[in-house]
Amino acid sequence: MGKIISFSNQKGGVGKTTSAVNIAAALTVKKKKILLIDLDSQGNATSGLGISRREVKVSSFDLITSEIDPHEAVIETRFKGLYLIPSNLDLAGAELALSEYENRNLQLKGRLEAIKEEYDYIIIDCPPSLGTLTINALAASDGVIIPMTCEYYSLEGLSQIMLSIKQVKKLYNEKLDITGILITMYDKRLNLARQVLAEIEKYYKEKLFKTQIVRNIRITEAPSYGMPVIFFDRYSKGAIMYDKVAQELLKRI
Repeated sequence: MGKIISFSNQKGGVGKTTSAVNIAAALTVKKKKILLIDLDSQGNATSGLGISRREVKVSSFDLITSEIDPHEAVIETRFKGLYLIPSNLDLAGAELALSEYENRNLQLKGRLEAIKEEYDYIIIDCPPSLGTLTINALAASDGVIIPMTCEYYSLEGLSQIMLSIKQVKKLYNEKLDITGILITMYDKRLNLARQVLAEIEKYYKEKLFKTQIVRNIRITEAPSYGMPVIFFDRYSKGAIMYDKVAQELLKRI
């Protein structure tokens, strides 16, 4: 049975989508069949795999707000073993559309039941908020990865998302667990970065991924070519770091 992992942080600009895309790609190199779901109306995970949002006919919006066969929303990407349910601008209206449903926070969970056994892992890129879409993702997931930067406000955000995960676990999904906290855009030369990392280690050491994703130009360049970094430059530092995180993820689950 496939495992469903959400990448979630209500704070934007923390490398959430970058990490979801690159870890999904790294898992395919390890012969895993992966479905990536772009649940963010910005659609960066979609464009990051070279898919034009303007050409998307069936999206994650349709998956979560209608009775379509989930298979209709799945696109086979040009990367072997990596499949995508893309996003488009319609997703911006999903919260309003879901308000009409009695069980609006469980819609995605119900849809994924039909397809989750076809994949080793389903990875969900959540929007940068703790709204209905994110709750749907967490309610459907076995685990959640929290990407975060080593900044002061990130610590405040971490406390908030931990509380949200606890509430979702209590109300909708008792099996939900924190798969890990992933440090992104790390710069060990900065005193603040080292201090924040030390603070996270103090309280969440067992949840912290051993590998930190440091700032790397190849990670930044890869999306403009519609490619995960592991396919853009296999032996770059960025690719190697995400490969190590993928290895650790496999051990954790």
